[in-house]
Order: sequence, then structure tokens, then C-alpha cells
Amino acid sequence: MKRHIYTLLTLVAALLLAACDPGKGKLKVDNTEPVSPDNRVIYQLNIGAFTPQGTFNAAQQRLGYLDTLGADILWLMPIYPRGDMKHSPYASMDFKQVNPSYGTVDDVKAFVARAHELGMKVWLDWVPNHVANENPWVESHPDYFTSDKNGKMIHPMGWMDVVELNYKNPALVEEMNNTLKFWISEVGIDGFRCDYVSSPTIPVKYWQDIIQELKKMKGTEFMSETDITDPNNQRIDSCGFDYDYAWNFQGRLAYQFSGKGTVADSLKAICEKFLDDSKLIRNKRMVYLTNHDQNYNDGGHTLKDFYGDNRYALTVLEFTLYGMPLIYQGQEIGDPDTLNYFTDAKVQWDKVDTKMKNTVRTLVALHHSQPALAADSPVEFLSTTHQSVLAYRRGPVVVVMNLGLDQISAKVQGIEKASYSQWLNSNTIGQGIGSKKVKLEEQQPITLEAKGYAVFVKE
Repeated sequence: MKRHIYTLLTLVAALLLAACDPGKGKLKVDNTEPVSPDNRVIYQLNIGAFTPQGTFNAAQQRLGYLDTLGADILWLMPIYPRGDMKHSPYASMDFKQVNPSYGTVDDVKAFVARAHELGMKVWLDWVPNHVANENPWVESHPDYFTSDKNGKMIHPMGWMDVVELNYKNPALVEEMNNTLKFWISEVGIDGFRCDYVSSPTIPVKYWQDIIQELKKMKGTEFMSETDITDPNNQRIDSCGFDYDYAWNFQGRLAYQFSGKGTVADSLKAICEKFLDDSKLIRNKRMVYLTNHDQNYNDGGHTLKDFYGDNRYALTVLEFTLYGMPLIYQGQEIGDPDTLNYFTDAKVQWDKVDTKMKNTVRTLVALHHSQPALAADSPVEFLSTTHQSVLAYRRGPVVVVMNLGLDQISAKVQGIEKASYSQWLNSNTIGQGIGSKKVKLEEQQPITLEAKGYAVFVKE
């Protein structure tokens, strides 16, 4: 059973090597625990897609897998009954009920209770801006909705299957707040991923009031589906969210790194802007390469579609550059398919990219075990002698990656002379997880394959 006790003993346990021989060892990468709340990993899943059965009962049986992987927070995509027009999970018919194909409220309680036993928290996807056109409120409480100058209910953002809620109505506000409290007090939910937080019709004061109230109630955590570093969203910085999306960061990566050879300075500039922007806001951030939007919307894009052969090195970046990384269901096995979340298309668990699987397993353990990989720890970029090589250091962790199309050997300047454990070697990770003890120098020549990567931890 996983218990999140953030002690030095946890750090030591995550770094232990089996005594196979003086130079090599088997890393402990499964069932690791984060040394602090700032070293957690979040896992996004759609109950309907996560198992062949698509139910809470079936998903509960797989919680051991998520615990072994090292997921700390489970973000559940919307679980409510859906409207019929598009069958979108973001078009709710009843915020206090469960999609009948997934199970019942009691099934959710059992799922949450088991997750808690294993040391994982559960966040629910909350959709505060709108409900399905067919929602009973449309007939029983038309005052719960915004309307145009002709008195017609508004479909926000051109989403024709939903209608927008009216936060100027105190009765609507009370109803929504009571629903949040229901999931916390009756079901045990630990937090909420809040959809479309940038909606101009949800007042800042609403978020300030309810977040403050629910934090007092249970220490509930909140993540906003928005990038607060965007100048258009600066008002949200005062709301009290614990996390936002590193949205613009992901967008720049996807735009620039489609698989071709590229110079490291391009990636360094994107990273530096992201880090500088992140210092200007109050909350911490979720870093991600994909989620349900990137994977399915706009025609659908897997990691390979987005990033080509850069996807492995960028996965290393996701887990080592900053804060809390997201794993979208199936990303840990290579993100093999686009998943239509309107139809609950199933994750193809039999399509495993072993190189990606072993890389992610190792990175979760690394992120858990190294305090220097928490959000607020500094990043020091290191000079190299090759334009395709990016290198940086965070405390004892040194990351080096080759974004070019050819194998290279480049000197990395600024590495502290010491003994290191090499946690990741892109040449060998596909064959299995392991560690090798190496000595690095201040201007260390490092050889990397095309699109290769290496991660070292100072002993």
C-alpha cells in the first residue's frame, strides 16, 4: 500500500541500486512515492476508455497498475450523464449523477476509497460554464442561463450542444456550489480540474469565494483549464487556483518540434520563456505534451503526429524541466491511438512502445525522488559544443538531449566533476531499465544517438 510520507527514507529508497556488479544496477522505478507534494505526477483518464468494460468497477481493478506506475493524482474526465446531441462528456445532464454506462455514485465512492487506500488522490473534471441543451434545468430553471438580446439561451463558443449558465443568479451559484460540496463530502473527491475557466461570464469573485470555502472544508485542490500567463487571463491569477495549464508552452513545442532536425537554441528559448513567464503568476503549473484535446480534437494527433522522433526527448523534458507532469491515458505506452472521447474509444493497451514505456517509468521515479525537480527549483542551462544538443542541470540532475538527425559527440560545459548514476540512456532503455555508474568531468564529451537523451544524477 502506498502511503505518501515525505521523508528522507523515501528519497533513499528511490535511489537504491541492486548490487548486480560495481558498475550497473537495477533502478527501483515502480511503486515510488514523491518526496514532496511538489514532486507529484498527475494521470488523466476517461473512465469509459480506460478499460474494455468502461466502468468504475473495472477501473477500480486497475488502480494497482496506476499505483505501480506512480500516479499520485487521478484526474477523471467528466463522469456525468451526457446530452444526446453530440454525446460530449462536457455536456452534462445532471452534475450529481453518473453516466449510467460507467456505474453509480456508489461505484465512484468505492473507486475513490480504493484510490485513497493506495495513496492516490482523485480530482473530478468540473464543467462550470455550461450544461447540455437537454438538461432539465432548461425547462425548470430558465433563469439559470444567460440569454441574448432576443431572450434566447446562449451557446458559448459556438458549441451548439450546450447552453451557458448565468452566474449573476444567486440561486444558480448556490446550486453549483452545493454540487461541489456533494462530491467532496459524499464521495471523497480531493480536487477539481475546472473546465473553461477563462469564460468571461464566470466572475473572478465567484472563484475566489468558492475556492477559499472549499479549501477550508477539506483542503480541496483546484486546477484551471487555462494558461494564466496569457495576458488575456491575468484576472484569473487572483482566483486562488493551485495549478494552471502550461498551455502556451505545449503549443510552442507542438508547433516547432514536428520531428525534423532542429537546433537546441530553439528549444532553449521556448523553455526560458516558459520559466520566466511562470515566475510571474501565483500558482504552480501542470506541464504536458498531450491530453484529450491534443490527442483527439482538430483531427486527432498522437505524440508521434505532434512531435515525431522528438517525442522521447520531449518526454524527458516534460518530467525534468518544471513542476507537475501530466500522463494522459496511454501516453506511458507511447500514445498509440487517437481516442474519440465522445464515443469512449478504448485505450489500446496491447500496442506498447517499450522505449517510451521504460522511459516514462524511469522518469516518474526520477521526478518522485529528486527534490530539485519540484516546480520552484532553478534550471541552469549548460553550454555545449554542438548546435543540436540541449543540456541543463537541476540540482544533482543533469539532462542532455540531441535534437539532431545524426549521432553526435559534444562537450557539455559546467558539469560538476563527480560520480553519477546514469538513470536514462536512450540507446539501451528500450531493452530494459537500469543504472550505470559513471564519472563526469567539467567539460564532459557525451555521445548521443540521433534524437537521443541521457539523464545523470550526482551521487
